[in-house]
Formats: sequence, C-alpha cells, structure tokens
Amino acid sequence: MSNKQRTLAASTSFKGVGLHTGEKVNLTIHPAPADHGYVFKRTDLEGQPTVKGCIDNVVSTKRGTTIEENGARVHTTEHVLAAIFGCEIDNALIELDGPEVPIMDGSGMAFVNGIEKAGYKTLEADRNYFTLKENLYYEDDNGYVEMLAVPTPGQEFRITVMVDYNSPVLGTQHASMYEISEFKKEIAPCRTFVFLHELEELAKLGLIKGGDLENAIVLVERERTQEEYRELAQLLGKGDMDIKVEGIGVLNTVKLQFENEPARHKLLDIVGDLALVGRPIRGHILAARPGHSGNIAFGKIICDLIKAEKKAAPEFDLTAEPVYDVNKIMSILPHRYPFLMVDKIIELEANHVTGVKNVTINENFFQGHFPGNPVMPGVLQIEAMAQCGGVLALHNVDNPEQWSTYFMKMDNVKFKRKVVPGDTVIFRLELSAPIRRGIVQMRGVAYVNGQVVSEGDLMAQIIKDKA
Repeated sequence: MSNKQRTLAASTSFKGVGLHTGEKVNLTIHPAPADHGYVFKRTDLEGQPTVKGCIDNVVSTKRGTTIEENGARVHTTEHVLAAIFGCEIDNALIELDGPEVPIMDGSGMAFVNGIEKAGYKTLEADRNYFTLKENLYYEDDNGYVEMLAVPTPGQEFRITVMVDYNSPVLGTQHASMYEISEFKKEIAPCRTFVFLHELEELAKLGLIKGGDLENAIVLVERERTQEEYRELAQLLGKGDMDIKVEGIGVLNTVKLQFENEPARHKLLDIVGDLALVGRPIRGHILAARPGHSGNIAFGKIICDLIKAEKKAAPEFDLTAEPVYDVNKIMSILPHRYPFLMVDKIIELEANHVTGVKNVTINENFFQGHFPGNPVMPGVLQIEAMAQCGGVLALHNVDNPEQWSTYFMKMDNVKFKRKVVPGDTVIFRLELSAPIRRGIVQMRGVAYVNGQVVSEGDLMAQIIKDKA
C-alpha cells in the first residue's frame, strides 16, 4: 500500500437487486475527500440520511452485515466494502436508492471492475494505519469460530482462512492473501456460497428474495431427485431452469473459478467486514470457520485497541538524531532567547510534528513563577506547543524562512499536571484540517513521562514576509 490516501477519480454506478430484500437498487460510488472514510447515503429516504461505515454502527450480522445510523439502515455491506478496500480506496461516498447493496453475481468483482474503470486519485493526506504490536485473539461462545491477529515483519496486511463444515462436499479448505494487491485477481471474483438445505429453508421463510441460482455457489450434500430440483427451481422463481447435480457436489448453475472458492469468499467477507474498522491494518489475520458475527466481534476488539492507543501516550525515541536541531529551528522561527521554547524536532511529516523542550531551573520565568515552588506557566506550555506548530506549518511551504507564523486562537485548552525543572516536555501536534489560505488548524498534546500535561486546539496563520 502507498502511504498516501486515495479515492476514485470519478463516480461509478451499478444496478441490481438486494439478496434478502429482493428490491431493485441503484448504487453509485463517488469520490470523497481525505479522512472522509466510507459513508453510505440512502437517497430514497427523506433527508437522504447518511450511515458511516464503522463497527459501532453494525446492528445485525445475520446472513450479512447491516449498519444503521440517523434512522437509516444499509443491508449486506460486505461485498462492496471489500471491493473498495481491496482496491486501496480510503474515502468513498456510496449512494443507494434502496435498503440493500445489490448482490450482483455474489462476489465483489463487478464493484472492482467499476472502480478500476473510474480510476484512482491520490490525495495529499497520509494513510492512518493501524499497526499490530501484539497478538489479538477471539473465540466465540461455542469455541467454533477462532480468529487471531499477529504482527507481520514487513507490516503487510495478510489474511489466512480455514473453513471446515464437516461436509462431504466442502470438507476443509484454506485460502490466503499475502498482500492487498492480490485481492482483485485472487479474491474479488469469488462468489458467496450456500448449502442447498439452507437455500430451501431461507426461501420458504420468505428470505433471499433476490437470491438467484446464478449469483451463488449452491452446495448439495446428499443426492436429490430431479423432481426435488424442479420444486426448488419453482420456489426460487426459476421454473424454466434445468438444474441438477450428479450425486453430491456443486449445483450445475455455476462453475467454480477456484477449487477453494468458498474459502476465498470467506476471506472476501473478512476484508469487507474489517473495512468497518476505519483504518488500513498492518498485521496477519488468521481465521478458522469465520462468519460475519465473528468478523465484527474481532473488528470491535481491534477498534477497542485503537481507542486505547489514542488515549495512551505515543512512544518517542529521544536518543534518535533530531530532524531539526535548535540551529535549524532558529533558521525557520524568529524566536530567540528568552522566548525560544523548542530545543529540537524529532518527528516531522506533512500532517504532524513532534518537538522537545528540556525544562531547567535556569529558565528566567522561574524567578517569579513561583519563588520556592518553580512551575512552568501554562501559557508558556501553549506557546511552546504553538512554536512546534509553526515548524509544522512552515514545513509545508517553499522557502520557509521567508514566512512568518501568527498565533490566532486557542480552544479547549486543558492543563493536567504541573511541569517543573528537570522535566522533558514532548509536544505532538497534528493538523486538524488541510492548510487553506494560510490558515493552520492543529490539535496539540504535551507529554511528560508518558502522561498528558496540557492539550488544546490551536489556530495560526502563515504570511509571507515582504521582500
């Protein structure tokens, strides 16, 4: 995967029917801006409500993954999300005029083809990867579904699947994807599968109204009479179709594209369900007998870990060679003694910066703040934070020494702990929005010994100095 986010270069549209609702639906995938993520829009409902594609919005995993938000539901999201994620699209608006994503041929291939035809657009924002640092394990209440995620040496996204239905026709199958680039060719064409006895039961219950013998692999576990097949065809509205199978095996309405196509489709489902995590994953997912319920439960474990990591202090290597030393900082910022509050920059990317301030008793402000109880003023902590933000802002312009940064506003500022002589303060700032018309919006957090000491939202403006 590239380190930059991307979206589609143009919109792409599809027509079909929902697998379970049987309703006709038009679906269009539109380009979307950076950090938009995956959002569905129900254009058939009043107000055209949107549904964010995220784990927290999952309301059902019965025969597919259903999400709900703002009073709107979208059923069977997994195939289109797998295609979008598998094509390395980070941001997309998915409009549909019905309650369910069209089943197409039961795979993700139609969506992949449409996305490939529309093309890709690389965005300026960096991808926000979730990198596994430790093993994660999930087992359902019955001990049937097992999922494990482990770190990968090269930080790839890998999936290995094992399905074992104790069935004479399916048996045990394995499928693997060692990098996301394999998805389009090896995984996307693989169709959903169902056992014949399940198909009959679902049809009699009035479900799978959009089901078709041509959009699923139907597995037959026992010999049937031709009369039984005729009854099945009539039940599914396919009375004129000649369906059969010799003994046990795969119904003759489709031809397997891979010997292990069912296992590969299970892998496709995992990709689609884990797309709801909201971030590309660096790690190896190993799944035994997976299903939507287990996929979503495992995705929630990953999301909980992401939330915990956000609350925890980032890890910084203070022994590493600085990106900017104090002399380089002074070539960019106009501040000088006694008001230069940054000693070095240890990380600097397009959208974030990390700076360091070593606090000593020699700071002149300790003479009056306070005698006998030296405490670094909160306003100077914010000033140091803003100076780090100035380095970030000017890093994004040519000839930064010709520009000046002016502090405009601070919001949501909080001071958590005292900063005293001997502390090393680490300031981490990230852009809250792209820089537009010289306006820089940042979220800053200051840490001492892994604990937050202050934080706030800052706004500044960069202005080019007169020649």
